[in-house]
Amino acid sequence: MRAQHLLARLSLAALIGFGASIIVMQFEERSKRGVQGSTKGSAKGRIESGSHTDFREGGDAQAPTEIPAGGWVAIARRIYGEVGKDRVLAVAAGVTFYGLLALFPAVTAFVSLYGIVADPAEVAGQLAIAEGLLPAGALEVVRDQITRIATGDQTRLGVAFLISLGLSAWSANAGVKALFDALNVAYGEEEKRSFIRLNLTTLGFTLAILLFALLALGAIAAVPVLLDFLYLGAAAEWLLWLGRWPALILLLMLGLSALYRFGPSRDNAQWKWVSPGAILASVTWLLGSIAFSWYVANFEDYNETYGALGAVVALLMWMWLSATIILVGAELNSEAERQTLRDTTQGAPEPIGFRGADAADNKG
Repeated sequence: MRAQHLLARLSLAALIGFGASIIVMQFEERSKRGVQGSTKGSAKGRIESGSHTDFREGGDAQAPTEIPAGGWVAIARRIYGEVGKDRVLAVAAGVTFYGLLALFPAVTAFVSLYGIVADPAEVAGQLAIAEGLLPAGALEVVRDQITRIATGDQTRLGVAFLISLGLSAWSANAGVKALFDALNVAYGEEEKRSFIRLNLTTLGFTLAILLFALLALGAIAAVPVLLDFLYLGAAAEWLLWLGRWPALILLLMLGLSALYRFGPSRDNAQWKWVSPGAILASVTWLLGSIAFSWYVANFEDYNETYGALGAVVALLMWMWLSATIILVGAELNSEAERQTLRDTTQGAPEPIGFRGADAADNKG
């Protein structure tokens, strides 16, 4: 029965992923914008006629904080149009498909790494930290996979382990590559990096995510021991428990800032110009995840509609919601860069058309 359920889940995932891929391919050409001015030395930057009023509302801004309220209204209007033009919802569905394919290899790599320093069976129990962020059914899908891996031999150090770990990390890398491709759409870029450079960059992000998860899980395990040793009292323990949410938002902001800076194929934006999207996406993702988890727990019973596939559908919906939020954050950063005539890329200031980034070269 368990095998049948697993087969049914994988079948639904494949069907949804196939459909998402068809949608993305159908609109791929329409969702790609030209890359005028996207290469240093090509003076093809432009300022759209009729947009000069917007530029007076932050056209001389050297940072997002210098854009006045009127400028942010103009940015919001353009984001609304770009979400439809770039087919953000369809592209997010494609990212979800590749993310699902990458999820289980990533879990395998994570549990294998964790097993080097601790008992991998502890991982499933520590997933309680994610309760309230993920729908209960989706959490069970991940917990079942962790339990299956932890009870096997994948965590024994050796040549076979290293090969398995490498293959798992490479498979998980596909999800990050899909996200990078989606960021190119949001920023109006085409992929210009070489095969080696692109894969080294995405693999570096994949390994960084795994390392962060290891450190986070280690901290979760260490905090109760530390509290017992220090005996700070109930009030201090409650404050520490409450402080996990600001800490989570801060870590998300740092991670998303790095993603927005290094993900698109363009000259890197200055850190301050990737901050608006990182802040918006972090806060929205946290609140959205909590709200979606609450909604599924109280109103929407996916098991009633999809039967044994309900947990997988809930996981897919949560992943799609997360991908959409990340891409909207990228759209915000892109349009904020277009609002100013100043050079938003790293290094010495360059004139429009020589900045190596569509958002920095094409205004309007």
